[in-house]
Amino acid sequence: VQLQASGGGSVQAGGSLRLSCAASRSMFRINDMGWYRQAPGKQRELVAVITSDGSTNYGDFVKGRFTISRDDVKRTVYLQMNSLKPEDTAVYSCKVDAIVIGRGPAGYWGQGTQVTVSS
Repeated sequence: VQLQASGGGSVQAGGSLRLSCAASRSMFRINDMGWYRQAPGKQRELVAVITSDGSTNYGDFVKGRFTISRDDVKRTVYLQMNSLKPEDTAVYSCKVDAIVIGRGPAGYWGQGTQVTVSS
């Protein structure tokens, strides 16, 4: 069972980044896919989530700047982040709710990817 996240990096304020998170084939059925973030000294918070039927939900701070999408053929969830602000600096982690053969439904976390936005 593996989630491989990529796409983090350093950008200036106003810039864009696209995060990706690919799920391994051992995840038999993938339900919700989402992104969370945690800044130093702060609690982890929801950035965005997308359900298996394409419904989306975003954290209040997103305000139209980010878009979450998924490609079920590639088993991948994306987070397009535009108009980035210094306060978006955090470690971003993907989470996938899935059924793994032999294990039943559960939530799985990918490794975090650092996003740093400079002013």
